[in-house]
Amino acid sequence: MTDTNRSGFVTFVGRPNVGKSTLTNALVGEKVAITSDKPQTTRRAIRGILNRPGGQLVIVDTPGLHKPRTLLGQRLNDLVEQVLGDVDVIGFCVPATEKVGPGDRRIAESLGGYGRAKKVAIVTKTDAASRDQIAERLMEVDALREDWAAVIPISALTNDQLDVVSDELLALMPEGPALYSEDIVTDESIDDRIAEIIREAALDGVRDELPHSIAVMVREIAPREGSDLTDIFADIVIERDSQKAIIIGKKGSRLSDVGARARAQIEPLIGSRVFLSLHVRVAKEWQRDPKQLGRLGF
Repeated sequence: MTDTNRSGFVTFVGRPNVGKSTLTNALVGEKVAITSDKPQTTRRAIRGILNRPGGQLVIVDTPGLHKPRTLLGQRLNDLVEQVLGDVDVIGFCVPATEKVGPGDRRIAESLGGYGRAKKVAIVTKTDAASRDQIAERLMEVDALREDWAAVIPISALTNDQLDVVSDELLALMPEGPALYSEDIVTDESIDDRIAEIIREAALDGVRDELPHSIAVMVREIAPREGSDLTDIFADIVIERDSQKAIIIGKKGSRLSDVGARARAQIEPLIGSRVFLSLHVRVAKEWQRDPKQLGRLGF
């Protein structure tokens, strides 16, 4: 350990799909946040914990900022606002593969409203970009604000510069003891992690209008008596009857594929073979209904 111990909270912001959850997982060294090419995949403030020789980083993975069209969308934006007001450092992410656009500018400008947090700019996905693209992006991002504490290019996929970014973030944290014990990688409950794994599998390959309508609720996790199996019963909740057929697929083929892919990730997480029973349930317009949102944990 170094003489000075630092610890604190960092969150990554940016448009949907700029690699925030992938970066969180890469830094923590374990999958704590689900990833998908569908916008607004992240729905909770998920904490991933990274221990370094000089201290501890608590990474809060938040939903992407977007224009809300439902009560759920509004609540997700409120959650981001709350997190941004509480963290010590904000990492603003822009992919190296795309020019800085109006959405990036708007988010970078809005960071001025969070005076207590230090700001770092992170150019992501450098593995997929040319040297010229990376150089161009670094200049564009640098010009967005005058108060960047650092501007760092990284690839979460190839782990390029991850040590640099974690050391830089840690150096900006306040002095203080670790906030979590060293053997914890996330403060998410097992139920929530399993629900998210199932939702990630369900999101894969569905039509664009469907992702926002999918929620998952784990009803029961129980070791089966006299067996090394763990029984897990979960509901995939959607908003309309017409969506049910899409999720289930022809003769149940899609649902069974979702179950197989989710099970492959759940088994190493809980250290046991799993029997996973998935039930598709319709909760009409749940994204707009305060009672339903409450039941689903929003």
